[in-house]
Amino acid sequence: MKRKSTLFLKVAVVLIGIPVLALCIFLLPRIAHTAMVAAENGSSLAYMVFGLLSVMYISTIPFYIALYQAFKLLGYIDHNKAFSELSVKTLTKIRNAAITISGLYVVAMPLIFIIAEWDDAPGLLLIGLVVMGASVVIAVFAAVLKRLLQEAIEIKSENELTI
Repeated sequence: MKRKSTLFLKVAVVLIGIPVLALCIFLLPRIAHTAMVAAENGSSLAYMVFGLLSVMYISTIPFYIALYQAFKLLGYIDHNKAFSELSVKTLTKIRNAAITISGLYVVAMPLIFIIAEWDDAPGLLLIGLVVMGASVVIAVFAAVLKRLLQEAIEIKSENELTI
């Protein structure tokens, strides 16, 4: 039964990564092309779009690192290594990746604000805040799980010493 649930979660991790990959392959290059045409016509806003696209592309690196680490964590669970230092290190990497994504979008918020102000699209700010907030929530959740796992490992090692 455990393998079925981890298999389901592994499939979910893969399915989470596919839309982001599709976004990077199909939508963001179209936006970049449109911004390039606008830059050739003398629009200074296009450079703001290039900055935002750069942040979006750069943030996919820690995103996929976190997905890979989640996949590894599920593998540890499959091999009954859930309560090990490997899991703690994996959760630390997930937390760091989430903090990096949040930090990148904090840096990008002025660009998002300028683009949203020019285009009169306040929803764009909301999208940036949602990405930032979601990555902060993931970072906090990973940190809490890491701490709980460390305590569980300590209790397990104490119990093994007393038996």
